[in-house]
Amino acid sequence: MTIRLYDTSARQIRDFVPLTAGCVSIYLCGATVQAAPHIGHIRSGLNFDIMRRWFAHRGYDVTFVRNVTDIDDKIIRKSAEQGRPWWAIGYENERAFNDGYAALGCLPPTYEPRATGHITEMTEMMRGLIERGHAYAADGNVYFDVRSFPGYLELSNQDLDDLRQPSGDGETGKRDQRDFAMWKASKPGEPSWETPWGRGRPGWHLECSAMAHKYLGTAFDIHGGGIDLIFPHHENEIAQAKGFGDEFAKYWVHNGWVTMAGEKMSKSLGNSVLVSEMVKTWRPIVLRYYLGTPHYRSMIEYSEDALREAESAFARIEGFVQRVTEKAGETVEPAAEVPPAFAEAMDDDMGVPQALAIVHTTVRQGNSALAADDKEAAVARLAEVRAMLGVLGLDPLDEHWAGESDRGDDLHGVVDTLVRLVLDQRQSARERKDWTAADAIRDQLNQSGLVIEDSPAGPRWTLGPRQ
Repeated sequence: MTIRLYDTSARQIRDFVPLTAGCVSIYLCGATVQAAPHIGHIRSGLNFDIMRRWFAHRGYDVTFVRNVTDIDDKIIRKSAEQGRPWWAIGYENERAFNDGYAALGCLPPTYEPRATGHITEMTEMMRGLIERGHAYAADGNVYFDVRSFPGYLELSNQDLDDLRQPSGDGETGKRDQRDFAMWKASKPGEPSWETPWGRGRPGWHLECSAMAHKYLGTAFDIHGGGIDLIFPHHENEIAQAKGFGDEFAKYWVHNGWVTMAGEKMSKSLGNSVLVSEMVKTWRPIVLRYYLGTPHYRSMIEYSEDALREAESAFARIEGFVQRVTEKAGETVEPAAEVPPAFAEAMDDDMGVPQALAIVHTTVRQGNSALAADDKEAAVARLAEVRAMLGVLGLDPLDEHWAGESDRGDDLHGVVDTLVRLVLDQRQSARERKDWTAADAIRDQLNQSGLVIEDSPAGPRWTLGPRQ
């Protein structure tokens, strides 16, 4: 089947036809590194990681570019507030973002360019836009003339007469207040680079147009990002790139927000939940399940109750994987192909919720096979489950998650030793046929939050759902 994607520019789901047969090129707007990431930031990376994995599963050669915005107004303000170099703040938070992506199992991008490493490309793009009559210099700034580009605002579907363009300090000399800055004249104490129009620094929009051109050429398949980037960022990217002569992105794909009390999760609102703190309380694979399994275009309303539900749902999958692996006595490799219904769901605009339903159905079938002592059927279902989980980045047997503890490596060994002592007492009670004592020990362990399962290899304990 053909993969279909919702294209924001067309406002409909379209068949995906790559520019180059067998290849997919994706540019994702990555981190602006003024602060450490919250789970709303990482959601975008997760959504496009799953998309990338699905294209690869379908046999495409994927080039995935995710940029780093390491210079902008917010970073400069943070530098002034903290009395630290702008580049130190940017690098520290870039590392925090990469740690967050890695913790939640995102594959590294093919290229991860920093904006400050591409001033030459930005200068060349501005020169070309000025020569073509789309841009002009004024007071050391360089602005894009929005009236010079007939297709401006087609992505966001706005009327130019009603446009209110965001504008920063020092943006003087505009011919029209709707024009936007591509280059900002330097101010005392701020970082700057030399250009034919004076020293200054790049505007946010110019950075991505130039980097996409550098790494993906004049045309590429998919441009991604959060829905909050449609305007002004992506709209202005299009104007610059197409004004320069590029065809630019063929499809525009946008993911929804993570919200709290109905508002977008953001640092400015003070309602963010940092990834570095979340992984201390929740297993990273559970966070990936929580953030990655809703449809990418949907909103996720953050709550601990929803996280607990995700934890319980994933525990059912993980428990099945563990039980069949034990019964098989060896690692069961993923199937070469996923079930057709799973593939159909993923082909339909990355329908992860529908695909996940197939995972849970297959788990139930596998559990039924286990109950019937049908080892061959149980192993077959596990192979299918592992194939599907691999696409979603949620296979607990994948080497990325190897050794991940249930709730912290430091305590796992200690708890395991203590639980084993109690289980030995329970086993002794069972051997002397003191079923009352054996059941009482199991019930006490269950009340403490542990789930005890008797397996052919002996009793096994796991942490139960949080109460």
